[in-house]
Amino acid sequence: MTSLGLLPLLCSIIVLQVCFSSQLEDNKIPPSLCTGHPGTPGSPGNHGNPGQPGRDGRDGRDAAPGEKGEKGERGYPGETGVRGLTGDKGYQGEKGERGQPGECAVAPKSAFSAKLSQSHTLPLNVGDAVLFDTVLFNEQGDYNTETGRFTCKVPGVYYFAVHATVYRASLQFDLMKNGHAVASYFQFYGNWPKPASLSGGSLLHLIPSDQVWVQMALSEYNGFYCSTKTDSTFTGFLVYSDWKNSAVFA
Repeated sequence: MTSLGLLPLLCSIIVLQVCFSSQLEDNKIPPSLCTGHPGTPGSPGNHGNPGQPGRDGRDGRDAAPGEKGEKGERGYPGETGVRGLTGDKGYQGEKGERGQPGECAVAPKSAFSAKLSQSHTLPLNVGDAVLFDTVLFNEQGDYNTETGRFTCKVPGVYYFAVHATVYRASLQFDLMKNGHAVASYFQFYGNWPKPASLSGGSLLHLIPSDQVWVQMALSEYNGFYCSTKTDSTFTGFLVYSDWKNSAVFA
């Protein structure tokens, strides 16, 4: 073959080479030339950045009310709370109706009075209790004519008084409480033609079993006297009680 005969063939090869080189440069391989197997899958890509917050959705439509549920079980009582502050004082209420009269309580009582009788033996010895043997009043029985002594049953304050007619001798006597003189009295007699008088009294606080009596102070001063026209008396009575068991003084 002559060189002139090969010229067209050489031109065709050059054109094809130019076309193929242009496709390779553009990374565009014709499908007809891809005869290889599929490649191995690539590794997973990195996580993308968080997206922007979405917009608020529209309000939903109101649904029909549901049915009432069953009552739950009763819970356990809670702990006692701290005591609250004292409230303000309230207004004064209206006066109530008057109540029914109650039963009358009986106050404790104690009183006596006694005098010397005309048959009383004189003179008396020192230290002897004067026996006022004629009872004028002794409702509670607290005075004993045999001993001449008053014995306390109701505790409280008592008043005792002695009135003596003095005749034929001077008179000195003591008001005694439990063996101790609490008051002394004296009257001088100067051979007067008529009797004289000697009176005295004292308040004493007594408790049950205390005793009070009149006692001769000196044997030669024993001028107690009594007759149809004059008397010598010993009197005592409760002024007020401090007995806690009493309905009146409780």
